[in-house]
Amino acid sequence: MSDAPHAPADVDADVATLGEQLSRAARAIHVQSRELLAPLGITPAAARALRTLARHGEPLRMADLAERMHVVPRTVTTLVDALEEAGLVERRPDPHDRRSTLACLTPRGEERLEQMRRARHEATGELLSALSDEEREQLGGLLRKLDLERRERPC
Repeated sequence: MSDAPHAPADVDADVATLGEQLSRAARAIHVQSRELLAPLGITPAAARALRTLARHGEPLRMADLAERMHVVPRTVTTLVDALEEAGLVERRPDPHDRRSTLACLTPRGEERLEQMRRARHEATGELLSALSDEEREQLGGLLRKLDLERRERPC
C-alpha cells in the first residue's frame, strides 16, 4: 500500500469533466473560426503561420518558423509556398546567412491577418456571449493563471 494520498474519484471526475469542457469550447471556437476563415481562403495552418510571423514582428528564417510552429521544415515550405502564391508572404534572402531564406508578411498579408483577427474575435464573441462581463473577466483571469503555470513549468 502506498503512502501517497489518492484523490477521491469525484475529484478525478471533476478534472476530467473540466478538461472535456475546455476541449469542447476550444473546438467550438476552432470550428467557428474555420468557417469564418474559409471565405478568406485561409486554412487554420496558414492562419497559424501568419500569426506566428506577425507575433515575431520581423522576418523569420524558415527553420525558425517551423520550430515556433512545432512542425517539420517541409511543412513550413509548403505553407509558405501557398502563402507566397496568394501574395500574403514573401521570401527574402537572409542578409546574415546566404544559405537561409527569410519569410515575411506582405502588406496584403497584414491586411489578411487583420481580417483573420476579426473573424476569430467574432467566433470567440459568439461563444462567450452566454457569459456576463463579470464571468468573462473571471474566466480570463483563470485562463491567464493556467497559461502562466504552463509557461513556467519545466518541460
